[in-house]
Amino acid sequence: MGALSHIKVLDLSRVLAGPWASQILADLGAEVIKVERPVCGDDTRGWGPPFLPDEQGGITAESAYFLCANRGKRSVCIDMKSAQGQKNIRQLARQSDVVIENFKVGGAAAFGLDYATLSADNPGLVYCAITGFGQNGPLKDRPGYDFLVQAMGGLMSITGQPEGEPGAGPQKVGVALTDIMTGLYATIGILAALAERDRSGRGQFVDLALLDVTAATLANQASNYLVGGVVPTQLGNKHPNIVPYQSFVAADGQLIVAVGNDTQFVSYTEALGVGELASDDRFATNSARVTNRDSLVPLLQAKMLERKKDDWLRILEAAGVPAGPINTIDEVFAEPQIQARQMQVEMVHSSNSKLQLVGNPIKLSRTPVRYSRPPPTLGEHTQEVLAELA
Repeated sequence: MGALSHIKVLDLSRVLAGPWASQILADLGAEVIKVERPVCGDDTRGWGPPFLPDEQGGITAESAYFLCANRGKRSVCIDMKSAQGQKNIRQLARQSDVVIENFKVGGAAAFGLDYATLSADNPGLVYCAITGFGQNGPLKDRPGYDFLVQAMGGLMSITGQPEGEPGAGPQKVGVALTDIMTGLYATIGILAALAERDRSGRGQFVDLALLDVTAATLANQASNYLVGGVVPTQLGNKHPNIVPYQSFVAADGQLIVAVGNDTQFVSYTEALGVGELASDDRFATNSARVTNRDSLVPLLQAKMLERKKDDWLRILEAAGVPAGPINTIDEVFAEPQIQARQMQVEMVHSSNSKLQLVGNPIKLSRTPVRYSRPPPTLGEHTQEVLAELA
């Protein structure tokens, strides 16, 4: 039995943030019913190529994007604009512990599927609404998209090469990180509400906004501003509060060095053959190194150019200095540690019996995650689920 095998989730969301949350809940054992629009379904079904190949080498209608966020669910096609469709969804909600949606503010109410309506029939319902900007405030009615909110939330202002360097300027993160983080926070909020329900017997409304999440996860960069009055800017691969904690160019490419304390800095300089730098007052402490970053880094970089990156990785590992390669995605999944941690899983899909997906990183000792269902085809379970309402 999964940790959440007693929980039933009705997923009215689409694209990424909501589906990411419901997929996590499904991996943990929850029963998840995904409601999709007839004919077209979730927007991400069309977000390709790539699309899943079938076993004869043909191309299916299953986009890689949709597959990444929808395993463990049953797909039901319901027209929520119709009276019958709204009735069916309300019936499903009465049987559910959790509802997840990402309509614009007020959008669910237009279909009679808002928290007030559904909780009147099911007082124990935990209802999670995900929007771009939240249920209140001057921007609440605006649509929100990951790329837009990465910009508005400050994330792009601290991502990218610094001013004056080639390619300088704000950059988005290489995945829809704001959506992913919002899905994670939504999962936390849902689980907290379910835990509280065990005491009170009552559900509650969980309000998640992409902009709030982006601001919250600025972490030390936000604190640098709020506490120190410093407005962070792009630093490329450098860390704002730790030096040296960045990429370096070796004789044949780049690698990462992540010196997290003064002891590691001593080891690093000795490995490079410049141990005298660790006793230099300008560099002896992390605070001093941050202040004198522009003097220190060129000295380290000059030494790093003397060897190939694999040589440095061996030397630094032996010296106890955190360092690593900058892997491409194919190299990530060829990494023995990733394989040992079961971060690549195989599932039997109706179109391909060897569907490869990214595994769940949560490792529970007694109730491990289970990959019970492959991502569904559009409307695959419509008749099955609606028959259960009869």
